[in-house]
Amino acid sequence: MVCSHESHKQHSHPIDDARQQDNLMLCPQCDMLVTLPALAFGTKAVCPRCKTTLSARWDEPRKRPIGYALSALFMLLLANIFPFINMRVAGIANQIELLQIPRVMVAENYASMATLFMVLVQLIPAFCMLAIILLCARARMPLKLKVWIAKVLFRFKTWCMVEIFLAGVLVSFVKLMAYGDIGIGSSFIPFCLFCLLQVRAFQCVDRRWLWQDIESAPRIDQPLQAGITGAQQGLRSCSCCTAILPARQVHCPRCHTKGHSRRHNSLQWTLALLMTSVILYIPTMLMPIMITEALGNKMPSSVMAGVILLWGEGAYPIAMVIFIASVMVPTLKMLAIGWLCVYANGREKAKADSERMHFIYEAVEFVGRWSMIDVFVIAVLSALVRMGQLMSIYPAIGALLFAMVVILTMFAAMTFDPRLIWDRVNETMKKEPQSDGK
Repeated sequence: MVCSHESHKQHSHPIDDARQQDNLMLCPQCDMLVTLPALAFGTKAVCPRCKTTLSARWDEPRKRPIGYALSALFMLLLANIFPFINMRVAGIANQIELLQIPRVMVAENYASMATLFMVLVQLIPAFCMLAIILLCARARMPLKLKVWIAKVLFRFKTWCMVEIFLAGVLVSFVKLMAYGDIGIGSSFIPFCLFCLLQVRAFQCVDRRWLWQDIESAPRIDQPLQAGITGAQQGLRSCSCCTAILPARQVHCPRCHTKGHSRRHNSLQWTLALLMTSVILYIPTMLMPIMITEALGNKMPSSVMAGVILLWGEGAYPIAMVIFIASVMVPTLKMLAIGWLCVYANGREKAKADSERMHFIYEAVEFVGRWSMIDVFVIAVLSALVRMGQLMSIYPAIGALLFAMVVILTMFAAMTFDPRLIWDRVNETMKKEPQSDGK
């Protein structure tokens, strides 16, 4: 996307023209009412206060995401009907298809992990691609169904973990090279293309544009003042479709999502989920996450044991990736979420502190789900290394607990309301930039 360096600065002034309301948006991260500039193709508008992307304009906003999504679904189909990975150890060969991975998990009485794989790597991404096609192509369907599909699309977007699974596969290659010859099957390249195409399809769909295409945003019967927060004007932003609503209006008339000016009991829910994840994380680090059986001998392996083994074998980059994703990231994420809760519940702070805490929140949102890489590594190893008494790998209870820790911390970050960070800022400036085009 091309960056526009032009800065749009305006004085705060009331806006009561219904047509001008179409260019206004409440920032979902800091609650600032922003006037969106006219965007050229390939540019985006960001909030001048917290730098959150508010809207983007793409050329061919329908054809581009439809093309990417259709191609992604075709690549996913190819990836599921051909062999994915093969391995040869001491003359014994084995190969797997993608759909064999959940079957092995079920056979080992780990149906929960099989469900995670199917939902996060197959079903949710496929549904999201189909949703993009139907909505961007303006398929004929009842308005209520369109609204439901759009709501589910943006809620499920975070849970698409195709790229994380692919990274887990690459880590598995390094681990297995010490035992035998590893090769890729006919479906490996299509799956890599599916990963890239589905990411690109998501990038080309602008939430604000898509909701405006489904139905126009409701009008506000009061003057709106850009440069002032929604809370100061008695307004709130719909968490789903970004519509500007009166603060006392609970249900959004466009997407029918229930919401409030600030998420009710946000800090309480965040801390409850955080404490639960901490309680589970401690035994997770001590319990085995997988069991390797070689020549009849069973060797349990924990997260740290796997890191130490890779480091000892000289695979320093992979050992660092596993250590960062499985040990450092969950630990730092839990500390960061706790710090955010303490800050949001504290006394008024300086604006620079809020900017710093907002950066921490965005980092937590971005890196948190990558901790699932170790779970996917275990899934691939368990499905591929099935060679009887010679060598076999099985998942252990620690893998399930670790997946639960990652999911709980993701929910904790989702329940935290980032606008609480900016509520600590003393907004007394008479002049404030309204949007930066980037």
